Amino acid sequence: MPVELLVDVGADRTVFTAGFLATLALTQIPATQQLGGVGGTTPTVAIETELRVPLDGGASIKFQGRFAGFTDPGALDTCVLGRDIMNLFAVIVDRPGNIVCMIGRGHRYAIATDP
Repeated sequence: MPVELLVDVGADRTVFTAGFLATLALTQIPATQQLGGVGGTTPTVAIETELRVPLDGGASIKFQGRFAGFTDPGALDTCVLGRDIMNLFAVIVDRPGNIVCMIGRGHRYAIATDP
Protein backbone atom coordinates (compact mmCIF):
# COMPACT_ATOMS: atom_id res chain seq x y z
CA MET A 1 0.00 0.00 0.00
CA PRO A 2 1.55 3.36 -0.96
CA VAL A 3 2.37 5.76 1.86
CA GLU A 4 4.08 9.13 1.92
CA LEU A 5 6.98 9.22 4.37
CA LEU A 6 8.47 12.34 5.90
CA VAL A 7 12.28 12.06 6.00
CA ASP A 8 13.16 13.03 9.57
CA VAL A 9 16.92 12.89 10.13
CA GLY A 10 16.29 13.42 13.86
CA ALA A 11 13.87 10.51 14.27
CA ASP A 12 15.35 7.35 15.78
CA ARG A 13 12.70 5.06 14.29
CA THR A 14 10.38 4.77 11.33
CA VAL A 15 6.85 5.37 12.65
CA PHE A 16 3.41 4.99 11.09
CA THR A 17 0.40 7.15 11.93
CA ALA A 18 -2.65 5.70 13.70
CA GLY A 19 -4.71 6.15 10.53
CA PHE A 20 -2.23 4.25 8.39
CA LEU A 21 -2.04 1.47 11.02
CA ALA A 22 -5.82 1.12 10.85
CA THR A 23 -5.70 0.93 7.05
CA LEU A 24 -3.02 -1.79 7.14
CA ALA A 25 -5.10 -3.85 9.61
CA LEU A 26 -2.05 -5.85 10.71
CA THR A 27 -1.63 -7.52 14.08
CA GLN A 28 -0.40 -4.95 16.58
CA ILE A 29 2.30 -6.08 18.99
CA PRO A 30 2.75 -4.33 22.35
CA ALA A 31 5.75 -1.99 22.14
CA THR A 32 8.71 -2.60 24.42
CA GLN A 33 9.13 1.16 24.81
CA GLN A 34 6.93 4.16 24.15
CA LEU A 35 8.06 6.75 21.61
CA GLY A 36 7.74 10.47 21.96
CA GLY A 37 9.08 13.84 21.09
CA VAL A 38 8.90 17.40 22.34
CA GLY A 39 5.35 16.85 23.67
CA GLY A 40 6.26 13.73 25.65
CA THR A 41 5.47 10.06 25.06
CA THR A 42 2.40 8.63 23.36
CA PRO A 43 0.90 5.12 23.14
CA THR A 44 2.94 3.05 20.70
CA VAL A 45 2.61 -0.40 19.14
CA ALA A 46 4.78 -2.40 16.77
CA ILE A 47 3.85 -4.19 13.55
CA GLU A 48 5.68 -6.76 11.46
CA THR A 49 5.65 -5.69 7.81
CA GLU A 50 7.86 -4.75 4.91
CA LEU A 51 8.60 -1.32 3.54
CA ARG A 52 9.56 -0.99 -0.10
CA VAL A 53 11.38 2.12 -1.23
CA PRO A 54 11.49 2.84 -4.97
CA LEU A 55 14.84 3.15 -6.72
CA ASP A 56 15.75 4.98 -9.90
CA GLY A 57 14.96 2.73 -12.84
CA GLY A 58 11.75 1.27 -11.43
CA ALA A 59 13.13 -1.33 -9.01
CA SER A 60 12.69 -1.13 -5.25
CA ILE A 61 14.57 -2.06 -2.09
CA LYS A 62 12.75 -3.96 0.65
CA PHE A 63 13.11 -3.54 4.41
CA GLN A 64 11.37 -6.27 6.37
CA GLY A 65 11.02 -6.04 10.10
CA ARG A 66 9.26 -4.57 13.09
CA PHE A 67 8.17 -0.95 12.75
CA ALA A 68 6.54 1.39 15.25
CA GLY A 69 3.11 2.98 15.07
CA PHE A 70 1.23 5.51 17.15
CA THR A 71 -2.28 4.54 18.24
CA ASP A 72 -3.37 8.11 19.08
CA PRO A 73 -4.72 9.76 15.89
CA GLY A 74 -3.52 13.15 17.12
CA ALA A 75 0.07 12.07 17.82
CA LEU A 76 1.41 12.19 14.26
CA ASP A 77 -0.08 13.45 11.02
CA THR A 78 2.48 12.00 8.58
CA CYS A 79 4.35 8.70 8.61
CA VAL A 80 8.05 9.19 9.37
CA LEU A 81 11.12 7.54 7.84
CA GLY A 82 13.66 7.37 10.66
CA ARG A 83 17.31 6.59 11.15
CA ASP A 84 16.62 2.87 11.60
CA ILE A 85 16.51 2.82 7.80
CA MET A 86 18.31 6.04 6.83
CA ASN A 87 21.51 5.00 8.67
CA LEU A 88 22.01 2.47 5.86
CA PHE A 89 22.44 5.31 3.35
CA ALA A 90 24.16 8.61 2.78
CA VAL A 91 21.21 11.02 3.00
CA ILE A 92 21.31 14.38 1.25
CA VAL A 93 18.53 16.84 2.08
CA ASP A 94 18.35 19.79 -0.33
CA ARG A 95 15.60 22.03 1.06
CA PRO A 96 15.86 24.82 -1.58
CA GLY A 97 15.71 22.22 -4.35
CA ASN A 98 13.00 20.17 -2.56
CA ILE A 99 15.06 17.01 -3.07
CA VAL A 100 15.98 14.14 -0.75
CA CYS A 101 18.55 11.64 -2.02
CA MET A 102 19.36 8.37 -0.30
CA ILE A 103 22.59 6.98 -1.71
CA GLY A 104 23.50 3.35 -1.08
CA ARG A 105 26.74 1.44 -1.04
CA GLY A 106 28.57 1.31 -4.32
CA HIS A 107 27.41 4.80 -5.27
CA ARG A 108 29.26 8.08 -4.87
CA TYR A 109 28.31 11.69 -4.94
CA ALA A 110 30.15 14.96 -5.47
CA ILE A 111 29.29 18.51 -4.55
CA ALA A 112 30.27 21.09 -7.13
CA THR A 113 29.67 24.78 -7.72
CA ASP A 114 27.84 26.05 -10.80
CA PRO A 115 30.20 27.47 -13.42
